[in-house]
Amino acid sequence: MQIKTDTIQLATRGHGDVLDITQATANAVRQTELQNGIVTLFSPSSTSGLTTIEYESGCIADLQRLFDEIANPDRHYAHNARWGDGNGHSHVRAALLGPSLTVPFVNGRLTLGTWQQIVFVDFDNRSRQRELVVQIMGV
Repeated sequence: MQIKTDTIQLATRGHGDVLDITQATANAVRQTELQNGIVTLFSPSSTSGLTTIEYESGCIADLQRLFDEIANPDRHYAHNARWGDGNGHSHVRAALLGPSLTVPFVNGRLTLGTWQQIVFVDFDNRSRQRELVVQIMGV
């Protein structure tokens, strides 16, 4: 078994920005020349997360609306009172989504479903430069 570590660089707009990182992930796997294993993506950030979804405008709008309903930015957040940065909702949303995602690959290809893409969601209240850790284990 081999372990390879790489990164994916992202520029986001914040405010629930959803980026399709499927191709970047597939490229990272392909570059290792490993055929079978798993790729784990990790966001070293407390205001962003990773998941899979059908990356189309309707699903993206539904996901963003759901997060507005669950963790509305207009609510009172103790984090905002303490730090004054206005992104308490961003931390809560990120905690709900989670910072990592693992996808198996077989014959050098991600085993995603037909309508399934890997997405990064930046919940922070401003644009950001993000770096994801990509760790690939396999043979």
